[in-house]
Amino acid sequence: MSDCIFCKIINKEIPGKIVYEDDECMAFLDLSQATYGHTLVIPKKHYANILEVDDETLAHVMKIVKNLANQIVEKLDAKGVNVLTNEVAGQTVHHFHIHILPRYDENELKIEFTDHSNDVDLDEVYKKITK
Repeated sequence: MSDCIFCKIINKEIPGKIVYEDDECMAFLDLSQATYGHTLVIPKKHYANILEVDDETLAHVMKIVKNLANQIVEKLDAKGVNVLTNEVAGQTVHHFHIHILPRYDENELKIEFTDHSNDVDLDEVYKKITK
């Protein structure tokens, strides 16, 4: 996809602070730096989201995410990391990517979930997913 900013980074058409690269994937620093060391890991082949990625590519990307998360925690003295993908809700670049967000304290970044437990019948959801 020629208009995809991540594909342009992969093809070296635009610069990126690449921290890891192999034949299948690449990792680079996110320009937003939501936390110090915020890194994105992407497959080199263009997939719009996690629903499109083949299992082998996804497994490889996740292996690299784990290795980089450990490296980031060690080298940047982080307490841990959040690993996430936004997909349809909140995804700004439609090239599958995983965020590694180093965490230094619990107040620097808010990832909040709304409790809908009073509005949802878990038995109904369970039956829909498992049938």
